[in-house]
Amino acid sequence: MAEETGFETVDPWNSIRYFLGRWRGTGSGKPGVSQVKREYSLVLNEQFIQVANISVYEPQEANLEGEVHEDIGYFGYDRSRQIFVFREFHVEGYVIQYLLEQLDPGEQKLVLTSEAIENIPPGWQARTTYEILGEDTFIETFDLAGPGQEWICYIVNELTREPRD
Repeated sequence: MAEETGFETVDPWNSIRYFLGRWRGTGSGKPGVSQVKREYSLVLNEQFIQVANISVYEPQEANLEGEVHEDIGYFGYDRSRQIFVFREFHVEGYVIQYLLEQLDPGEQKLVLTSEAIENIPPGWQARTTYEILGEDTFIETFDLAGPGQEWICYIVNELTREPRD
């Protein structure tokens, strides 16, 4: 997917390439404590980055049986708008379409804010922030805001890269 610019090849995935690979970690938040497994991989002739996630939540007072949450998503680049778009499909049936609002290599932070959310009441917003802590560790924060309300933290995951094969 690299583009020729005359003298050099530009890698459009350069800012997101860090995440490629398998990750494991823990999460905590409103649904409880979880074990997280995730994989980021280039797919479809390197036109997209696929994100496959499974979070297994421990039983808790509010949910005695615990919970398994799965989602799959795709990063793509919208050339007409010149912006990265992330579409995330959840096992519960909702779909979130994010725009990469902030890409700050100096701070090692990516901020994705929802552009549209399907299958939940109107007016809700979602925001996911990736904060890179080191070569093989990042923190992901997932925030929600109800109609006319401030952001509240729903889940925080800390993930570590699995050793490469």
